[in-house]
This record gives sequence, structure tokens and C-alpha cells, in this order.
Amino acid sequence: MSGVARDQDVDIDLGQLVRAVWARRLRILTITLLGAGVAFAGAKIMSPQYRSETRILIEPRAPAFASTQQANDASAGPLMDELNIASQVQLLQSADLLKKVINDLKLYNLPEFDDAASGSAMSSILVKLHLKKNPLENPPEERVIDAFVERLQVYQVPGSRVIGITFTSKDPKLAAAIPNAMANVYLSTQSGAKLDSNSEATRWLEPEIEGLRQKVSEAERKVAEYRTSHGLLQTNGTTTFPAQQLNDISAELTRVRGDKANAEARAQAVRNALSSGEASDTLPDIMSSQAIQRLKGTESGLQSQISDLQTSLLNNHPRLKSLRAQLSDIRSQIRQETQKILASIENESKVADLRASELERQSDTVQANSARAGEDEVGLNALEREANAQRQLLETYLVRYREAASRADSNSSPADARIVSRAVEPVDPYFPKVVPIVVVAAVATLIMSAIVIMLAELFSGRALRPTDASPETIEAEAVVEEKHVPQAAPIAAAGKPVQPSMLAVVADEEDTIEDVKAAEDVPEDEPEDDNEFSVASVADYLTGSRAPLAIAISPTGENGSAATVSLTRMLADAGHRVILIDMTGSGYPTELMAEDPAALGVTDLLCGEAAFGDTIHGDRLSDAHLIPQGQSDVRRAMRGVDRLSLLLDALAAAYDLVVVECGSADVAGVSRLTRSRDVEIILSLPEVEETIFVALMTEFQAAGYERVVLMSGGEGAEQTLGRAA
Repeated sequence: MSGVARDQDVDIDLGQLVRAVWARRLRILTITLLGAGVAFAGAKIMSPQYRSETRILIEPRAPAFASTQQANDASAGPLMDELNIASQVQLLQSADLLKKVINDLKLYNLPEFDDAASGSAMSSILVKLHLKKNPLENPPEERVIDAFVERLQVYQVPGSRVIGITFTSKDPKLAAAIPNAMANVYLSTQSGAKLDSNSEATRWLEPEIEGLRQKVSEAERKVAEYRTSHGLLQTNGTTTFPAQQLNDISAELTRVRGDKANAEARAQAVRNALSSGEASDTLPDIMSSQAIQRLKGTESGLQSQISDLQTSLLNNHPRLKSLRAQLSDIRSQIRQETQKILASIENESKVADLRASELERQSDTVQANSARAGEDEVGLNALEREANAQRQLLETYLVRYREAASRADSNSSPADARIVSRAVEPVDPYFPKVVPIVVVAAVATLIMSAIVIMLAELFSGRALRPTDASPETIEAEAVVEEKHVPQAAPIAAAGKPVQPSMLAVVADEEDTIEDVKAAEDVPEDEPEDDNEFSVASVADYLTGSRAPLAIAISPTGENGSAATVSLTRMLADAGHRVILIDMTGSGYPTELMAEDPAALGVTDLLCGEAAFGDTIHGDRLSDAHLIPQGQSDVRRAMRGVDRLSLLLDALAAAYDLVVVECGSADVAGVSRLTRSRDVEIILSLPEVEETIFVALMTEFQAAGYERVVLMSGGEGAEQTLGRAA
């Protein structure tokens, strides 16, 4: 019996857990050593497994003659992608690559890769029981691949473009050879893929290039014919003849118009000089005339002579008259020459005007021709665009064809990966590690043993204590529980010790009378109680035993039932959650406790005329609960008495103690109430009659009930019933 009632607030006694583990230290040590020994033997029996690893770096690689930076950048782009690295990991685990490695190394001849062929006893049993598929049903190639995949691990090193290839095998040489072989096959496959791409490119480009050459020739011929037929001949490679002619005429017309304007301005200047009589020596056209210059020189000489002769001769002197006549004639010649120059300038202006008119006419004609040529150039431009597009495509194909043809050699197309770490033959096995296995097994066995012992202590209740109990109380209850004999006074709910007064009879039929006599004998050094089987003593006993269920038998009738009611109220007053079920024929407990004697009860519940919650009522004088006898037919209700065991289990989970008052019942009737024999049997006798008590104890013990307690009325019952009165 544990020292804790159901649903009572409890604490875990850590000291008790430690003491329980320490008390069984030799057993734990033995189990730990045994577990370590089993682990050591198992590790030694296991076949050693060796593991080796090869690492591949995924990076763009180009031949030495490839110097185009743009091509390198384009090829490096997708290789930096995480998805591309993951794709390469899957490629390394592809079935085609694995089959090639298996065939190259002839792994199908090794029994390590076909364990299903030999099989095992356990595997054969599982196959016969149809719990496992027969591995021999699979083709040998699939079995080898499955065994290969189980030992293979391909992964990406986090935060890098490195792929690791790890293989585990019983043979250290094979563990190193397989990753290296996989890496070599992978590199050759990648390089071969590039070669295949280049070969396919050259095969596809050859006919395409030939066709493009013909298309380019045809397009250029159409352009030339179109130029000839529409007069769109080019003069300097970019401009057509009509456009060039229009440009030349426009430039000439501009020049002629400038000459005309210049001539008109010069003529106007000469006219102004002649009409105003001003000197014309400053005019450029006058000064540039040789005749004018000679006449001006003659005029200047005559004026000099006249000036010299006027100092010595008179004005009417014939010499002076002659000189003045010559001077007038010279000036007349100068005016005539000036008129000639003016006429010449005017003629230049007229010629320029005529030239401009002619050029304007030609310009109009050329503009019309140029407009027609512009319309014709639309078609020409379309033909030229088509020819240029075909030419550019041909040049692109030619460049790609030359590049693909130059990489037809295997050395010119390296794989976009390289081996950075080759697998080496391992010296130490990867599995099993004997020392770690033994240490882990020993520690695990030690921990599990301690946990099992602690759980056993917790489930037994020895490591649980009420929150209001003292350490001395726990020790006293533990001693009582271990010996199953009340050697110390039980502890009441208030925590005050009382004198021991209960008798749990766990003996055979021969010792029953002697145990009763021994219980009646009180040592001289202990304080003597008037009634050791009083209601208070039984309440203390039930409190200490933490019994979930107590069956009260009252052979003498109502006075015994009254004592049971007193016991229930005393436990409730002590702070325990307790409920009494009235299974008597008289219904006397219901009469003492229920507010309404006609309340629904156990018979109504068994007959299905009341719900479970409607049958529970409170005691009118205490905090105890009651399930009355009920108003239904007892005979009909007793047909379902076997269901009371489920009712008692449910009540035991909700209350600290469930008391069933059965009245004057026999062992057969009590056996129908309980499915187990782990209950407290209380014989409620107002006066201790040894013959009746011994007979009842013998009968219950023969039926398997080992804990039988005697309870007499005494002062406790009288006081409790006195309150009811």
C-alpha cells in the first residue's frame, strides 16, 4: 500500500528515488557490465566496414586556345547556380552511371553486392510469412544496383560547389576504388557530352551553311539587278546617282545665285558712282581695269603739265588750251570705259540669272527623278536587308562551325568539373567503433536501469508523499507498507499521530485466531486504548493505507451500517474526498445521510432510470458524498450488478476513498462488486465477537481477500450519530 491517496496533492521524494537507486547499485552495476559486455561482443562479431571519399569541384573549364572572355562568362553562369549543383548530384546517382561503374569493376561477381542470393534465416522466415518480398524475384542486376545504392552517398558540401562521393564496403580497396571510378566515369561522361554536342553542331551546321551561301548569292544578285533596272547605281558606295546629281545641281544653283547677286551689287555701285558724279577710283571693278588705269595715268600727267604751265603762261595761251582739250578727251574716255565696265557687270548678272533659271529647271527635273528613285529604293532596301540578314547568319554559322570543328578532339572539350580529392584506401574501419559502442551501451544501460527503478518507485507510491506530510511520516508509512503490519501509529489528515488501532489480517486460516489475540495484547510500555478497533482507528488506518476502495460488511445490521456512516463522515471531516454507496437491504445509510430519502440512487442507475451524475448527493451533516439505495426494484437492479465494477473504477479515479456499505453480505456477493482482490474489507461489528469475526475472516481469506479490518462502534460512532440526532 502506498502512502498517497488518489487525486491528493503530492510531491516526488527525490531522496527516496536516490536511495532506491543506491540500494540497488550492485544490480545496476551488474546490468551495466552485462550490457557493455553484450555491446563489446556484438561489436567484435560485426564485420568491419570501410569508407572512403572522392570530391569533385564543379567549375567551368575551356580548352587552352579558348580566349574569348564572353564565352567563359556565359559558361560560368549556370554552373554557379545551386540547382545546377543539385542536378550534378543527381547525375552522379543515375542508373546509367552506376551500371557502367558496376560493369567496369565487375561488382556483380562479388557476394557483398548480392546478399539476397545467399539469404539469411530471418529473411527466409519473413518471406514465408509474406511479410517481406522475396529478393530473388528481382533480376540480379537490380539486386546489385540496390546493394550499391545502399552503400553509396553523394552529397553537396554546404556553401561550396564541391560534390562528395562516399562509399562504404567491407573491402578497403574497393571502398577507395569505387568513388574514384565514379568520378572518372562522370568526367568522361561530361566530356563525351561536350564532344557529342560539338559533333552534332558540325553535322547540323554543314548543310545549313551550304544553303545559306546559296541564299546569300541569290539575294545579292537580286539587289544588283534591281539597281540596274531602276537606275539606282551607287556613286560612292552609299549614295545613288540621282541623289548625287541633285546634290551637285543644288550646290551649283546656290553658287550661281550668289554670283548673280554679286554682279547686281557691283553694277549698282557703278551706276551710283556715274549718276552722282562721285569718283569711281574706289570701286574694285574700275580699279581692276587696265584701260582705266592707263587713262588715269595720262589724266594725271596732263593735270601736272597744266599746273606747271599756269605759273608761266596765261590762261588763253594755246599751249594751255591744247592741254585742257586733251584732259577733257581723256576724262571722256574714262567715262566710256566706266560705261563699258558697267555693261560688262550687267551682262554677268544677266548670265548668272539665266544660269540660275536653267539650274532651277534642271533641279526640278532631278527632284522628280529622285522622288521616283526614293520609291524604288524601298524595294531595294528590303532586298538589301534580306541579303544582309542572310550574310550575317552565314557568318555566325561559319564562326560556330569553325569553333565546333576545332573542338572535335577529346582534349579540346574538358568536362566542367575536376577531381580535387581522390579516395585513398582507408586503414581504420568506419564501423563498428568498439570503444564508443561499448561506452554508449554502458551509459545507456546504466541510465535505463536507473530510470526503471525510479519508475517502479513512483508507480508503487514509495517515492510520493503528500504535500503536508513530514519526512518522519513518510518513513513511518514506508515501514508499515513494507511489513504489512501496523507497527507505528497511522497519521491522520491533521498530521497528529494517534495510537495504532487497526488490524490488517494477511494470514492463513490457522493463524487468524492467534493474530486477533496478538492484536488485542497491548505492550506494557505503550499507552493503552479502550477500543483499538474503533471508528477513529479504522479511519486512521485507511488514511495511511491510501486504499481506493473499501467494502464494509455489517453482519449485525443497522448498528454496523451506522458505524460505517460514522467512518465516512470522520474521513470527510479530516479533509478527504470520500463517497459512500448504499448497497444495504434496509437503506439505513441513506436514511442517516440523505436530505431526501426518496432521492435517486444505485438501483435507479442500474435499471437505467437515472443518469450517473443524478445519483450522487451530498451528506446533510458533512462534506461526504452519498449514492443512496434508490427507488427502483432491487431484484431488477441486481441483474446488472456486474456493471458496478465499472462504476467503482470511475468513482475511485475521482475520490480518495470509495466506501461500499453492503450490510449483511457474504463473500459471493462482495466478489460480484470487485474485479480484483486489492480492496479493504471492513467488518463493522458493534461488539467484537471472536467466533463471528474468525469465521468471516476465514471465509474472505479463502476467497482471496487478504486485507480484512475489524471495526467496532465505540465512542466514534456514538459521537457521529449523536450529531445526526
